[in-house]
Amino acid sequence: MDSGEFREQFEALCSMVLKEHQMVFVREDLHGLMALSEAVARARRVFVAGVGRAGLAAKSFAMRLMHLGKDTHFIWEDTCPGMGKGDLFIVVNGRGEIGHLNQVTENARKTGAFIFLITAQRGSTASRLADAMLFVPAAVFKGTDSECVPSGQPMGNLFEQHLFMLSDIAVMLMEKELGVDPQKMESRHRNIE
Repeated sequence: MDSGEFREQFEALCSMVLKEHQMVFVREDLHGLMALSEAVARARRVFVAGVGRAGLAAKSFAMRLMHLGKDTHFIWEDTCPGMGKGDLFIVVNGRGEIGHLNQVTENARKTGAFIFLITAQRGSTASRLADAMLFVPAAVFKGTDSECVPSGQPMGNLFEQHLFMLSDIAVMLMEKELGVDPQKMESRHRNIE
């Protein structure tokens, strides 16, 4: 492939990806996003779980929640404490049928924690385990929800990419809700690097 053809394909893919995300943003579940912000604000502590690429987005969200001043833990870390009543469990389960995530969610339910699901699949096993939900209308790997924006990208790319952007937007909205400014967030950044 010559450089001209490479550039042409690159620009076409950029255009496709941007258009897909724009379509998801237009359909965004603002009610669910507001409910997530309110749940974070009232939580004693926040616990976050996700796996694979969606799990990486979930982990980055947990980091920013810590920067907001919330006592936040990623479930798969060995230093994660037990959870209980007054805690918030945010679980990212794209198609809602990831068995071990649903098992962890069932265990979290038994502690009395509030369960908040972020998913692209309404009516799934995970949605039946949740107290509240943010529906992300983006194509997800093996997902079948007809309200999701279809994607020309492989597997769950659109959902996974969108999680990064949406969680960053959620954090910026929460800054105002929690009365936190960027300087305060920066003061909580790891300072030993």
